[in-house]
Amino acid sequence: MKEIYLDNAATTAVRPEVAEAMLPYFTSVYGNPSSLHGIGQKGKEALERARADVASSLNVEPREIYFTSGGTESNNLAIKGYAAAAMAKGRHLVTSPLEHHAALYVFQQLEKQGFEVTYLPVDRSGLVDPADFERAIRDDTILVSVMLANNEIGTVEPVREIAALARERGIAVHTDAVQAVGKIPVDLQDLGVDMLSLTAHKFYGPKGVGVLYKRDQLEIRPLFEGGSQERVLRPGTENIPGAVGLAKALKLAVGELETEGPRLAGLRDRLEKGILAGLDHVTVNGHPGKRVPNLSSINFSFLEGEALLMALDVKGIAVSTASACSAGTDDPSHVLRAIGLDPVTARSTLRFSLGRNNTAGEIDYAVETVVHTVKLLRSYSPVSAAGQGAGA
Repeated sequence: MKEIYLDNAATTAVRPEVAEAMLPYFTSVYGNPSSLHGIGQKGKEALERARADVASSLNVEPREIYFTSGGTESNNLAIKGYAAAAMAKGRHLVTSPLEHHAALYVFQQLEKQGFEVTYLPVDRSGLVDPADFERAIRDDTILVSVMLANNEIGTVEPVREIAALARERGIAVHTDAVQAVGKIPVDLQDLGVDMLSLTAHKFYGPKGVGVLYKRDQLEIRPLFEGGSQERVLRPGTENIPGAVGLAKALKLAVGELETEGPRLAGLRDRLEKGILAGLDHVTVNGHPGKRVPNLSSINFSFLEGEALLMALDVKGIAVSTASACSAGTDDPSHVLRAIGLDPVTARSTLRFSLGRNNTAGEIDYAVETVVHTVKLLRSYSPVSAAGQGAGA
């Protein structure tokens, strides 16, 4: 049986070049980078090379790069850390209802601590309107956080425009770029944000390591107390192999954007066109043009998405119903609900996310299998069987 992995938005396989770059820092170069002896300093040198490489890939200074355990920690550190540091200036925060739970839950927690949060409206494609942000600004607004690319529907948000408006008013800007970095060009000098979160395992690096970019001179408070690592902002012994792997994976991904982006977009379009041609009562979520190239969110009416997912898994095709971090919950996706889908339609949705190892042949097989499986499952559905287009 073929195994076709179409869940790269959840995680990606570590590239062989990345694993090879990391290996020495598990074995021969294992010193603690805070140690003053030579073995420790070799680790320190590797850490700083990785920091410089990440900074170069993002077009910022190495001192503005902080290594963390991943996107969740980076989001928490940015949002909580800045709110704590700037609360004397104001307690009003702005975000969108589409944020990953690693950001959304932070805002909900801050609301319980006396902060006020404005959740910007989004349209059916998931886009935030910068004009709505401008209208939401108050004298006590201190922070806006809008993700660069949505993890479920792929829509790319107008973060550059939001950042320009915020800069005029002295408002700090954070963006969760976990699903954007390595998929679309991200130049932080051009984007204009003050803080950005990313994680390595979304672009063929290791799990358990991420980055927070923080503009120099911007003050945020650490989440933890401890040592002086990461310039006190993120204390704890640094993950040297992880940092090396992240830097290597990011450099490779950025270097391949011009070729890999169009290739993935072509495969995504091939997938969508094939499914839409083979089935009725199917719709695609997200903006038709402003999307990351590797992600497709599709509603299959008259079906439970989880049932379709399991049926495809039996046939060797791995997909997801929503964010991997939301798996196991009964609630419909908050992202799909925010763009206007009713709970039933939201539960009929699958996310297909493509990666560097996928081929046109795999996509054609996936289309054929999805179309056949949906028709079969619909034929068993009492809703579709009652004249609603079963097997159409």
